[in-house]
Amino acid sequence: MSSSNFRDISVYKKAFSLAMKIFKISKNFPKEETYSLTSQIRRSSRSVCANVAEGYRKRRYEAHFISKTTDADMENSETQVWLDFALACEYIGNEIYQELLRESEEVGRMINHMLANPERYVPKGASSQINK
Repeated sequence: MSSSNFRDISVYKKAFSLAMKIFKISKNFPKEETYSLTSQIRRSSRSVCANVAEGYRKRRYEAHFISKTTDADMENSETQVWLDFALACEYIGNEIYQELLRESEEVGRMINHMLANPERYVPKGASSQINK
């Protein structure tokens, strides 16, 4: 990973774009969902970005990198659950659902690549243990 800024990495860009699409679409969710579905889907989609950024900044320590990247994967999966609810509650149509789900799955594949290949993202000579 040659970039010096987390904003430059593809997975962050794609996750951020998805979170912004979800934000805009969720503005149309019913008022009674403000503190449940709307809040949850916005939080989880944004958390993917936050965890990718934190993992990137902690990449010097492989265990921290893997931990934060795993958190990003978990939040991405949670976002998919909220998308399922949005579709089932008929707050979004199938076309929008499929588009957002495809984007989330792409983010998930990118995150899983990072987890399967941490050596490509962790700088050479970095610590493989948290307390070294």
